[in-house]
Amino acid sequence: MAKIKSKKKNKVFILVVEVIVLLLLSVALFVTIKLGKIKRDHTSMKDVEYNEDISAESQALMDDYKTVALFGLDNRSNGNLSSGRSDVIILANINQKARTVDLVSVYRDTYLDVGGGSFRKCNEGYAKNPANAITMLNKNLDLNISDYLTVDFNAIIECVDLLGGVEVTVTDDEANLMRGYMDELNTLTSHSSEYLPSGGTYTLDGVQACAYSRIRYGGGDDYRRTERQRTVISAMVAKAKQSNILTLNKLINTIFSDIQTSFSSTELLTLAAAIFSYDIGESTGFPFEKNTITLSGAGDVVVPCDLSTNVTKLHELLYGDTGYTPSSTVVNNSSQIITNTGFRAGDGY
Repeated sequence: MAKIKSKKKNKVFILVVEVIVLLLLSVALFVTIKLGKIKRDHTSMKDVEYNEDISAESQALMDDYKTVALFGLDNRSNGNLSSGRSDVIILANINQKARTVDLVSVYRDTYLDVGGGSFRKCNEGYAKNPANAITMLNKNLDLNISDYLTVDFNAIIECVDLLGGVEVTVTDDEANLMRGYMDELNTLTSHSSEYLPSGGTYTLDGVQACAYSRIRYGGGDDYRRTERQRTVISAMVAKAKQSNILTLNKLINTIFSDIQTSFSSTELLTLAAAIFSYDIGESTGFPFEKNTITLSGAGDVVVPCDLSTNVTKLHELLYGDTGYTPSSTVVNNSSQIITNTGFRAGDGY
């Protein structure tokens, strides 16, 4: 009798193990299918460049973090995520020890070397390809970025709608300025999102959230616009953390085809597995000290005052590197920006 019971227990144990293995295989297959929707860019990453004369001590501090470039494109005319001007440029700095993600917006009109000694608005860096945009960030800001993720505006709209909206506090001025962007987005996406009657705290739908994040005029101009973008991203992360697996499944099915990235499937899985235990940390814009000027051939630009000083502050913020010494490339670019604009350290606000 004891042998019969033992055999039954063994069969039950084996059955449970088989079920667990099948479940794990199902999850792996499920995720692989979903990840297959993402457009991957591995080929151009070999062309990414870095500044070589960053000190070993500073490089060691940077290696404790993972800094990823996030780009947002308006590609409705060609459906192409491999080139175009990037309206959104965000450094997402992942601190694996503190389990936080710091977000630093690089203002799209920031005057930098976009490649080959051509100083223009940094949103032109993506026009060639993502590798060129990453090289621009690495060379001008002494970073070691090797990966990126690019989305189209349509992905933001779909994501927010699937999450059931995001809670954002809007001013009267913002509610009014959103209307023009909403008209355009409603037409482009066949939505019928309604205007906000006034300022207040609302659960914004996709069109409203995208319109809010695109406001450029009014108090703060592009500086407040990037702050709004980070506000929407933070609200989306918070809402995603509260979502169930069915909602996340719909999210993956819908928006993954609107994403292009350099990450491998394994790397994406690793990031996805940890995302729910991370919090948004610092949220700010770059450059910290800046001024504005209109330059022939470049238009209205945001000038770092000066680039070297701003890069030093950036490394202290992202990596805790107090007293950072910029590379010779950054120092040379900083000098060229001073020559071209006349703005030096101390001339910013």
